[in-house]
Amino acid sequence: MKRMLSSVLAFGLCSLWPAAAAAQSRNLLADMQAIAAALGVACEHCHVAPAGSTLPQPKKDIARMMMAMTRELNARVQAATGKAAAEATQVTCATCHRGVPIPRPLGQVIAQTLQETGPEAAATQYRDLRTRFYGRSTYDFTEDELLNVARPIASVRPDDAISLLELNIEFHPRSAKSWALMGFAYTRKFDDESALASLEKAAELDPANGEIQGQLVQLKMLRRKR
Repeated sequence: MKRMLSSVLAFGLCSLWPAAAAAQSRNLLADMQAIAAALGVACEHCHVAPAGSTLPQPKKDIARMMMAMTRELNARVQAATGKAAAEATQVTCATCHRGVPIPRPLGQVIAQTLQETGPEAAATQYRDLRTRFYGRSTYDFTEDELLNVARPIASVRPDDAISLLELNIEFHPRSAKSWALMGFAYTRKFDDESALASLEKAAELDPANGEIQGQLVQLKMLRRKR
C-alpha cells in the first residue's frame, strides 16, 4: 500500500513538473523583457554568445547581480517602512535606468563628451539624445541641465561654455540665464562687445532680474574706464 501511494505521489509530481517549469519559464521571459525595456535595449545586449555555447557573457552576470541588488533594496524598503511587499514602493530597473543602459544624468553624459571629444561632438550627442528621448522620463532637457555643465567651466574654458550655451539657446531662446552666463563667458575672453550684447539680451528677457542688471551696469562702467 505504501509503495503504491509513493508511486501515485511520484506520478502526480512528475505530471505537475512540466506545467510548473513552463510557468517559471514564462515568468523569467517576462522579467527579461521588463529589464530590456527598462534599459532600452534588445535581448542581444546581454545574450552576446550563441545559444548553448560556453562562451562568457559578462553582461548576463552583471544583470544577475543587479537583480539580486534590486531584491535586496526592496527588502530594505519594506523593512524601513514596515509595509508588506504589495504595499511598499517597488524598486525596479526602470527606477534608475529610465530607458537607457547606463543610468547617468544628461549633464554628466554631455560633460564627459565635451571633455573627451570637444564641443561639436557634445552638441551632436545632445541633439541625438534629444531626438530619441525627448518627452520621456530618461533625460532632463530643460534649460538648467546644460547651464549646470557650462557654469563651472565658463571661467577656465569660456569657448566650451559658450558652445554649450549657444546650444541651450537654440532650444530655449528665452533663457535669460543662458544669455547672462554667455555674457560672463565672453568677459573671460575679453570680448566686451559680445558680452554686452549677451547681457543686454538677458536683461531684455528678464528685466526684473537685479543680478543681470548689476552685471550689465558693471560691464558698461568698466568699458568707460578703458
